[in-house]
Amino acid sequence: MYAITIPDPGGPEALVWSEVPDPVPGDGEVLVEVAAGAVNRADILQREGHYAPPAGAPAYPGLECSGRVAALGPGVSGWAVGDQVCALLAGGGYAEKVAVPAGQLLPVPEGLELRHAAALPEVTCTVWSNVFMIAHLRPGDTLLVHGGSSGIGTMAIQLAKAVGAKVTVTAGTKEKLERCAELGADVLINYREQDFVEEIREATAGQGADVILDNMGARYLDRNVQALAVNGRLAIIGMQGGVKGELNINTLLRKQAAITATSLRARPLAEKAAIVAAVREHVWPLISSGHVRPVVDREIPMDRAAEAHRVLEESGHIGKVLLVVP
Repeated sequence: MYAITIPDPGGPEALVWSEVPDPVPGDGEVLVEVAAGAVNRADILQREGHYAPPAGAPAYPGLECSGRVAALGPGVSGWAVGDQVCALLAGGGYAEKVAVPAGQLLPVPEGLELRHAAALPEVTCTVWSNVFMIAHLRPGDTLLVHGGSSGIGTMAIQLAKAVGAKVTVTAGTKEKLERCAELGADVLINYREQDFVEEIREATAGQGADVILDNMGARYLDRNVQALAVNGRLAIIGMQGGVKGELNINTLLRKQAAITATSLRARPLAEKAAIVAAVREHVWPLISSGHVRPVVDREIPMDRAAEAHRVLEESGHIGKVLLVVP
């Protein structure tokens, strides 16, 4: 098969479409013939040499894909050759085939194009596990989403609205904020022109956000805690704003607030399977009914993955960038 390899870490040009050995599904695994993959920030870090795959994972980048079941490994039940699926991966999505633990497979939701399903696994699992399973967003709560126009952000807006929460987002352009509003965001904050701490306080009559989903990390750490309501929960899922920040512990104590930080890639298989099962139970019906949909910015042939990485690094996209197998 062919896959995107990284002979030497570096810029987008480091991504090379190469012929590599076909994967073989092991115990409890399913072989998927890939129709499309999706680009995530973690892929850029891996390309630069900063984020190695977990032990046993494919060396190729790609944390999610969609396609058809091509073969079943020993001990797999509930799936059949030819099934249309999408999958949460520890790596290997930038390839024509990938072996996936069966617990990380999801059926393609009814009414959704096969390749567009590649935009779902990482964002739905990230949002559901952090915002709902850990931070326990409830109807009537206020959620603040940083990077509202990203793949994660566009999914978080829709899922939060589906459960009856109020959604505030930050983004850096009028176009991005307008797209967030179309998806249901109630309060729009241009982080280039406005202070999100002041804006969230004004929008909540001084109370603050019950839950914050943060992709920035260090740069926003102290201000995020300032923006929390009493008993608020800050869920950190990214480090685009750096890895070391200062925090006023007194503010955290006064608010009786909680900070969590998670990633999906290195979690044990059992934890990933539990998250995938929860997503299938709670999110898949919303997608099948049309209440929640993936937002796809563009589709690029997989052998031009370098172009897709440039799009992500320029940050002009809205939603997900897909890599379609040529």
